[in-house]
Amino acid sequence: MYLEHANITVPDIDAATHFLLTAFPEFRIRGGGDRETGRWQHVGTDITYLALQQENDHRPDPRTRYVHDGVHHLGLVVEDVKGLEQRLLEAGYRQNPMSEDHPARLRRYFFDDAGMEWEFIEYLTDDLQARNEY
Repeated sequence: MYLEHANITVPDIDAATHFLLTAFPEFRIRGGGDRETGRWQHVGTDITYLALQQENDHRPDPRTRYVHDGVHHLGLVVEDVKGLEQRLLEAGYRQNPMSEDHPARLRRYFFDDAGMEWEFIEYLTDDLQARNEY
């Protein structure tokens, strides 16, 4: 099993797309378009992607992140989290200081220009027990 895609409503589809293309140079815009209620765009590879949508009638989310129900961020596994971190910092993206350097993994959290949070994980071992230590 693997996750083919996640469908996410974002406040600014262009900001989210630019962020993802910066984070993952191998990504591309697979397709997209307009519908009566807003825009949609698939960003990723031929195997996996993020289905982004932006509604025309966008209202700021009154929920508090990590307090109210809902998706707070996606954790994306990468091969070089420090290289990704450097690309995002050089592009001016804001980093959440909640980073983690664990013997089995490195975690970095960033916000795109619309305030959406994204987590990036690099695993340093194939040992699943070590990967899942908390």
